[in-house]
Amino acid sequence: MPPTLFRTLRFGEIEPVRAAGLHWLPLRHLLGVQAFGVNAYTAAAAGEDVIEEHTEEGLGHEELYVVVAGRARFTLDGEQLDAPAGTLVFLPEPATRRYAVAEEPGTTVLAVGGKPGEGYEVSAWEWRFRAVPHHDAGDWAGAEALIRESLEAHPGDGASLYDLACVEARAGKHDAAIEHLRAAVAARPEVREWGAGDSDIDALRERPDFPL
Repeated sequence: MPPTLFRTLRFGEIEPVRAAGLHWLPLRHLLGVQAFGVNAYTAAAAGEDVIEEHTEEGLGHEELYVVVAGRARFTLDGEQLDAPAGTLVFLPEPATRRYAVAEEPGTTVLAVGGKPGEGYEVSAWEWRFRAVPHHDAGDWAGAEALIRESLEAHPGDGASLYDLACVEARAGKHDAAIEHLRAAVAARPEVREWGAGDSDIDALRERPDFPL
C-alpha cells in the first residue's frame, strides 16, 4: 500500500482540549507531525488567553505565531503588539517573555517551533495536556498511561512526575504517588508551590513521608 500523501484538518472540526487555562488544538498529534512542533490555541470569548505567559529558555526553541482568525494582543517583553488575522510574529530569542490574549471571539493562533540545528523532539507537556480530559473525567488509568508516555520520552521530567503523582494519589496508589512526588520535588523545586493547594494530593498530606 502506498504511503499517505497528505493529511488534512479544519480548525472548526477539532475539539479543543482545555488545559493550563487554554483551549488547545493538538495539531501535531492529530496530524502525526514528527519533524517540527505545531499546535494552535483558540478562544471562545474576547479576553481569553491564546498564548500562556512563558519563555522558551528551557527548550531553546524559536517560535512563529500566526493569527489565523480574529485578533490577538501580544505582550512581548512588556511591549504590546496588536495582531489582527494574518499577522505573523516570529520570536528567534528563547528568552523573550511572551503572552497573547484574544481581542475577539474565535481568535485562533497557530504556533510553530523548534530548536535551531537539532532534530525535533516532542515536548513533555503535550502528553500532559492530552491527559487533562482523562483526569477531568476521572479516568485515572487513561491519564496515567499518557503521563507515563511523557516520562518514557523525557525521563526525570519534573512536571510529568508531579502530574503522575497527582493521578496516582487520585487512584489510591499512595505509595507510588509519594515516590513520584519526592522525585518531582528533586527535579523541580517549584513543585512545593504547585502542591500547596492542589486537591489532587490531599489524600497524601497526613502521611509522615509527605515531601511537601
